[in-house]
Amino acid sequence: MTEIFDAIKHAAIGISRAIVNADTGATSHTNATGDTQLKLDVLSDHIIEEAFASVTSVQAIISEEKEVQTPLHVKGRYIVGYDPLDGSSLVDVNLSVGSIFGIYEGGISGANLKAAVYVVYGPRVELVIAHEDVRLYRLTPEGAFAFVRTLTLNPKGKLNAPGGTQQHWPAHHKAMIGGLFAQGYRLRYSGGMVPDLHQILLKGGGLFSYPATSDVPKGKLRMVFEVFPFAFVYTLAGGEAIDGNVPLLSLTPSHAHDTTPCFFGSREEIATVRATYANH
Repeated sequence: MTEIFDAIKHAAIGISRAIVNADTGATSHTNATGDTQLKLDVLSDHIIEEAFASVTSVQAIISEEKEVQTPLHVKGRYIVGYDPLDGSSLVDVNLSVGSIFGIYEGGISGANLKAAVYVVYGPRVELVIAHEDVRLYRLTPEGAFAFVRTLTLNPKGKLNAPGGTQQHWPAHHKAMIGGLFAQGYRLRYSGGMVPDLHQILLKGGGLFSYPATSDVPKGKLRMVFEVFPFAFVYTLAGGEAIDGNVPLLSLTPSHAHDTTPCFFGSREEIATVRATYANH
């Protein structure tokens, strides 16, 4: 597992440099789920693929930017599913973006996730590894990732990051979000999954939600590349992650690019979600 983490660190440094210097324009292509690919998406995907090419424990990789798996090493134990540059459309307005990695053994289901890593590219480059616990690292001027601290979630938080277009929210979800704000929760939503979930984790707790909506009834976020890795992080940090009713890590996609509604947060916020969605 260490060589996988080292490959991710190496790729993260390359991507951080690309964000600063590379072209942020769009390509003429779309990815497997129909999103327009930016040049940075493609470049980041290439950087990650190169980083894993020599990691013999990795059997295959599968990217949000590709339709099928890329085989690497026949005798490898792990499959790495990743989003090379989540929130890439925010780069041109200079907001934080990130990379997300899930390390699977025995197939790409929530139950088969063995570790998760994400990287935040912002004023500082930070990396979080969830394996035996959840650890925060920060890129130093010398080009190494230094350990900062172990991360845990409080039983109750104060931040609320509600995703999706509000006019498409179901009534019960809208009422739940309004109820949280009425209790004094603070709105924190950038449009980037990585920085928003990172903020909730570092600030001790709260709720990130992306529900089923009338325009995306199966949710927008992808299980293998985005949802499962963060569900693993939040669960290991002492929080919970559900689809509204069941734990996200109990789900199995029928296709690598399947999506799901998702809620990540502290235990009290997730209890509120369960109560809201119990009859829906």
